[in-house]
Amino acid sequence: METKDGVPSHVAVWRSVRKHGDTKTRKSRRTIALPKQVVDVLEEHKRWQKQERASRGMEWSPTGRVFTTRSGEPLDAANVRRDFKAIVKKAGLKPEWTPRELRHSFVSLLSDHGIPLETIALLVGHSSQTTTEAVYRKQLRPVITMGAEAMDKIFGDHEGETDVIGA
Repeated sequence: METKDGVPSHVAVWRSVRKHGDTKTRKSRRTIALPKQVVDVLEEHKRWQKQERASRGMEWSPTGRVFTTRSGEPLDAANVRRDFKAIVKKAGLKPEWTPRELRHSFVSLLSDHGIPLETIALLVGHSSQTTTEAVYRKQLRPVITMGAEAMDKIFGDHEGETDVIGA
């Protein structure tokens, strides 16, 4: 989905909530296209917010943020944790889940679907693949099948042949 100027709908990660507003590293600065499903949900959320404000006759602090307090003020970490905890409970997940888990899930799901580690590291703003692989990627598949699948494609199907070399 593209915006009016032909640019894909995206999120620009160029600032941070860190003390001076800078991202952790230069590689952390990035602009990431959003999946259509996310754009649709965000547009619906925006319509809901507008309707909610109008129905309550509320003053709204126009910060330009997508997710805010009920009065439009920026969320702080406590707001996010509280709301996330309620969503986790409603979903029937373990209560110790935190928003940070979503980052691990994102990395693991992309990896499990064959996205190269280099691309995943770029998406999450890591300066090297090492952190992405060692800290964030959790193995979802109990058996790594890519090597066997590649070899089957390279050498073709040998049905009926024995599995023992030299037999």
